[in-house]
Order: sequence, then C-alpha cells, then structure tokens
Amino acid sequence: MTTTAALAPATRRSPAQRYWRSLWLLTARDLRVRYTTSFLGYLWSIIDPLLMAGIYFFVFVIIFDRKVPGEEPYIVFLVSGLLPWTWFSNAVTDCTKAFTREAKLLRSTTIPRTVWVARMVLSKGIEFIISIPVLLVFVVATGARVHWEAVYWIPAIILQTVLLLGIGLIVAPLVVFFRDLERAIRLLLRVMFYASAVIYSFQDLEKHGLGTFAAFNPLTGIMGLYRSAFFPHALDWFTVAVSAVMSVVILVIGIFVFRGSIRTVLKEI
Repeated sequence: MTTTAALAPATRRSPAQRYWRSLWLLTARDLRVRYTTSFLGYLWSIIDPLLMAGIYFFVFVIIFDRKVPGEEPYIVFLVSGLLPWTWFSNAVTDCTKAFTREAKLLRSTTIPRTVWVARMVLSKGIEFIISIPVLLVFVVATGARVHWEAVYWIPAIILQTVLLLGIGLIVAPLVVFFRDLERAIRLLLRVMFYASAVIYSFQDLEKHGLGTFAAFNPLTGIMGLYRSAFFPHALDWFTVAVSAVMSVVILVIGIFVFRGSIRTVLKEI
C-alpha cells in the first residue's frame, strides 16, 4: 500500500480519527525509514547527545575542573539537558522542511496540513523518549539519586510539545516564502543552545544578574522540570509559569500564521 493510498480518508471515520490515523501513519513511516534503512538504527538517536555530552564533560570537568555544588554528577546534569535539547533542535530543523521536502504528497492528500508539522514534532519526541535509557545508564553508573520530582517529566514533555508545535506552525510556511530562513534558523539554534540552560543551570545565570532575562526563554522552565528529577533545586516555578504561558502564546500565534498562509503555501510549493 502506498503512502498516498494509506492516507486516503475513510468515510466511516470521524475527522479526529482520520487526523490521528494520518499523523500516526506519517510518523511511523518517518521512524521506519530512519531505523530500518540505517545500519546503526537506534544508535543514531543517542549518538548526537552522547557525543556532545562527552565533549562538554571533557572540557568542563577534565580541562576546567568544573565542580559546582548541587550539579554533581555533572554528566547526569549534562545529559538531562542535552536529550530534550536534541529533541527541540531536531524538531525545529525538520519543521523547516515540512512542506518543501514532500510537496507532491502534500498537494495530493486531503488530510489537515497541520499533520505535516505535528509528525515532525511527534517523531522526534518518540526518539527522545527511546533515548531516555541512556540517561538512566549514567544515573546508575554515577549513583545519582532519582527524586519524586521525576513526575514533572510529564508536564515537561507536554510543554515542550506545545512549544514545538507552535514554532513549527510558524516556520514551516514561512520557509516556503523565504528559503534563506532555513539557514537562519540553524544559526539561531546555535545561539539558543548557549543562551539556554543546557550546559549550565538557571541558577548560574541568576548569580550573574541574568535570571530575569533567562526566565523569558521558554526552554528555561522546561529544562528545570526535566532536571528536577535529579537536581530538585533546579526547579523554579516562576520560570515554569513563564514557559507555560509563552508556549501557549507561541502555539496560538502559530495557528494564526498557519491558517493565514496555508493556501498561498500550497500554490507556492
């Protein structure tokens, strides 16, 4: 069965059922292509964050002998930030190609166009989830404690999904009109990596008087939720509240941008 045939709407299904079926079919296809046609398969989901963690661990711990009370073991601190960052970065990057990569299939199906963005977020989110065992290996190896705040991973994943959907709905159509935006977003992601609390904590920024500025980065509160499972002091409810509000606002803006541009997008691709 071809992808186009599989996505053909079934008359007995409700619009919601057709939407979720189409989303799952496209997401499953993306994952199947990524893992069944690759020799390394699953390893590709963990190589990037592991390589980055190794580099930063070597630089900060081995070279600069970084020892910050409350952030030890630092490798767990690093990986707990790098895994969600990898999801964020890869999903945003893929969203820039959501319409341009498969324009013919996009035009030949009648499923809601938002599915083409949601599939990018969902597929990268699944890769994030299946990479969590890597973090657990470091937790066990270093003897790090897992606190009850681990339950906050659920709202963290929900918030990050909302944020990514909003960003995706904005960048996916705009890249069709402004092709240079794809490269610009890659550069912006590099800046955001160092501007976000990935290799350092929000508390580090507060010590330098940058706490208020950093709080309005929606990733700050989300990172705090993830890290609170191992470092409870990393949780700051003000930053979480700001992240929640900004994620919802970005999603609403994304919906308006998407609705206002999708017809023109279909003519351009």
